[in-house]
Amino acid sequence: MSVTPYRGPGYRQGMRPARRVREMRGREADSRRPRLGLRGAEPAGRFAGTFTSHYIDTGDLRQHVVTGGDGPPLLLVHGWPPTWYAWRLVMPALARDFFVMVPDQRGCGLSGKPEDGYDTGTLAADLVALMDALGHERFAVAGHDTGMWIGYALAADHPGRIVRLAVAETPLPGVSPSPPLFADAHLNNALWHFAFNRLAAVNDQLAAGREEVYFGWQFATKAARPLPGYAVRHYIGTLAASPDALHASFAIYRALDATIAQNQQRKTRRLPMPVLGIGGGHSLAEQVADTMKLAADDVQTLVIPGCAHWIAEEAPEETLAALTAFLASYRDEQATAHTPGPQSAPI
Repeated sequence: MSVTPYRGPGYRQGMRPARRVREMRGREADSRRPRLGLRGAEPAGRFAGTFTSHYIDTGDLRQHVVTGGDGPPLLLVHGWPPTWYAWRLVMPALARDFFVMVPDQRGCGLSGKPEDGYDTGTLAADLVALMDALGHERFAVAGHDTGMWIGYALAADHPGRIVRLAVAETPLPGVSPSPPLFADAHLNNALWHFAFNRLAAVNDQLAAGREEVYFGWQFATKAARPLPGYAVRHYIGTLAASPDALHASFAIYRALDATIAQNQQRKTRRLPMPVLGIGGGHSLAEQVADTMKLAADDVQTLVIPGCAHWIAEEAPEETLAALTAFLASYRDEQATAHTPGPQSAPI
């Protein structure tokens, strides 16, 4: 395993970390990397001074991860179809209390895009290898959307590694009851992408050149508070950057047969760690926690009012408050463990 700060085309000696992040031009990058200014949150300078970007080789996969902060380790796992950038609005504040690590999943953003390995067991193993490379044995996890799928696999397959698990905003295939084929219009609008994304090739053909139509619809219709245009343009630009990027974006859905079979086995083993299920009030609401109660005993429920699917971007302050409260005991326990005890007075 190796850890490589980005040094590809566009790098200049002395370049500030945030500039390295937004000027990446590796083979997985696209030329429309967004600015890292944070609307309504921390100033961009604080982000630049806190976070750095790395490539980390773990076996046959090159992973991209943004890291920064000080404290016990916290892994943030993005969903579909964004990248690590979906967490940008909560990262600086979390970094005051935690060492924050935010990767691009296999097939996403600047990480490698191999042809296979998109079942959640393999995706979870990718992140275990990443955490090993970064030197963290035990850590907390927060996962959104497909990041919830991966977070569940991490907690179930590697329970000794995960201290606390926060998840948000998706059904859990193989654990949640499967919705009917002929659902009402509202449910169909929310879930039809599951079937479309699982197709072998025709989805690539239909979406290529129309990324703004397909992915733009996903971002617009699943938000109660519109996402900023710069973020949506970045996500769509990343997906449209190459045929490989578009094809890999569907891969986690194409692997659902394997993931469902894995989850049916996982749910026979109850999760031992505390779990927080977060739902948007205009989206899944209590259903996220209800789903996790099928797999874990210590489950807390949180609903964010006025928010739909994209919690960390629609409601960053509420998401930050939820994660901070849920992780407070983990933070405090780690701080106590690393505080020296009273010293004997010299004689």
